[in-house]
Amino acid sequence: MGEFGARKLRKARKKFRWAKFEHKYKVLKLWRKDPLEGAPQARGIVLYKKGVEQRKPCSGLVKAVRVQLIKNNVQVTAHVPGEAAIDKIDEHDEVIIERIGGSQAGPKGSMWGIKYKVVAVNGVALSEILTGKKQKPAR
Repeated sequence: MGEFGARKLRKARKKFRWAKFEHKYKVLKLWRKDPLEGAPQARGIVLYKKGVEQRKPCSGLVKAVRVQLIKNNVQVTAHVPGEAAIDKIDEHDEVIIERIGGSQAGPKGSMWGIKYKVVAVNGVALSEILTGKKQKPAR
């Protein structure tokens, strides 16, 4: 780059900025597309329980709940991990959800359209309810 190379340097810098997640996130306003609005977890109310079919090559139903978030009234589908865990959750229960962690903020594995999982029910961890250490409090 010579004495008059500033334009080329600025152009190159602009191009390589797009490789950084922070720049892309800010410029494309991707935070608008996130129901949790950047938070690691969110509270919500269970609207109903449902079974979601898996994508090929797997078969079977993924037990899930439809949750309406308290902070912004957005509805999301959340996976309920654990054997017979769906029986421990009722409609109108308050649950805490968090991201599952698929690639590029997408679904994980064959669970099509499910990006979140249930962590706690009515303030008690789902894992403790399943192992029998604690009981789910009635609301």
